[in-house]
Amino acid sequence: MAPQRFHEQFGHIQRQMPGVPLAMGPGDAGEFLYEKGVVLARDGEEARLVEDTVRTHFTDTQGLVPEHVRRTGPDTNRTGVTRIRVGDPAGGDDVVHHALGALREAEGRQGRPLVTRNHVVHIAVNACPGDEPVPVARGEAPNPAPAQGSYDPDSAVGVLVIDTGLVHDHASYPLLAHTTGDLQTGETDADGVLRQYVGHGTFIAGIVAAVAPNTGITVRGTLNDAGAVLESEFGAALFDAVDQGGWPDIISLSAGTSTGGTEGLLGLDAFMSELRAQKTLLVAAAGNDGSDNPFWPAAYATLPGYEDSVLSVGALRGDGESAACFSNHGPWVAVHAPGERLTSALTGFGAPVPYVYQHSTYDACRYGFDYACTCQYPRHTGVLTEARESTAAKPDQVMFDGLAQWSGTSFATPVVAGLVAAHMTAHGERDPRAARAQLLRSGAESADVRGARVPALRPPTWRPVPVAITAQPA
Repeated sequence: MAPQRFHEQFGHIQRQMPGVPLAMGPGDAGEFLYEKGVVLARDGEEARLVEDTVRTHFTDTQGLVPEHVRRTGPDTNRTGVTRIRVGDPAGGDDVVHHALGALREAEGRQGRPLVTRNHVVHIAVNACPGDEPVPVARGEAPNPAPAQGSYDPDSAVGVLVIDTGLVHDHASYPLLAHTTGDLQTGETDADGVLRQYVGHGTFIAGIVAAVAPNTGITVRGTLNDAGAVLESEFGAALFDAVDQGGWPDIISLSAGTSTGGTEGLLGLDAFMSELRAQKTLLVAAAGNDGSDNPFWPAAYATLPGYEDSVLSVGALRGDGESAACFSNHGPWVAVHAPGERLTSALTGFGAPVPYVYQHSTYDACRYGFDYACTCQYPRHTGVLTEARESTAAKPDQVMFDGLAQWSGTSFATPVVAGLVAAHMTAHGERDPRAARAQLLRSGAESADVRGARVPALRPPTWRPVPVAITAQPA
């Protein structure tokens, strides 16, 4: 974890979500972001209990204002959660921790959480966004390379990608000719420069299509707002996504958040319960902060009842032998797959589009490993420094003309989603959860993750990338 980089990313997200005052937690350590002045509770009796208990506690505690405590949304909705205002979000002192503390006794009696922060779910909310996309030559091949096979609409495996949407000219990339979904809004700024995370969903769709050509891919722009969405809105957005085209075979999700706990996301409870009742397999990224803290919703993979419906994915480094330095890890991560320096489509093959690097880069891997992880590359001057100040030098600008190279568990996730889909096609398997089990049982190899051998999946068309070994610090 890199607190300075997290603060830098926090500022970027806050600028993109100006109407939502955000705080860092816990203790300003940067494990996650959440909405200031608001908590979440389950609809109905629990929401009433939370509201009444918090108001009573605030009445009895000097310095807290009970008049602020009120519901800010409908009593019931499809997600099963209610937003409860507990303080002035514009105030300097966030009172959410006081509200959480007021419910501890009641939670102890019931044996489960009754209230939670309203977390920010994000592509890189606590991650390594310094590894930004790097342009590659037009003649360079994607990695993974396209597998043999063709698209058949009658037998194609349905894959729903929840991400930033598609760039407007995505169909000019042959692998995405039949990919559908939401177009990304606001691709460029007033100067015509690509905004951060533009092309993220397109890149992921290109990986799925390369690994599994016989897939009907739909990309939704659920995370179009700087790659972020509030937990209270995310469940409804996921329901909307499946409502538009029905429950797919596979959902590929490269976003999430830590919560500081092991209970999951209250705002996703209703969606996850519905997912469990379907045949759909959720393939979810394990996160990029290099920790073993559960990252949700990927960590649902180890909760009772979700073992078959959720597949959590960590990233392997460029040579595929070990975990990438940025990848989250732990027993809640089911499988690792290549996720460092993959090559896929960032934009369509139209006019080249410029990109200004958002962050300054590193001279050494901040996680302390003895190889040159992607935290060091590309070595460009960004808009911001590690001290969260504007750089004196002019930020580097590069041009994208189709393909790019990018790293993260974001991209290991569609590799695994594609491998499950390819297994379904190759074996005539119509149940994605059965395909998941078969693939892990018969197709998984292993890799080293923090000294342990763990399951790993590597596409046959993936090419290892040389890894530079650096000297150990004295």
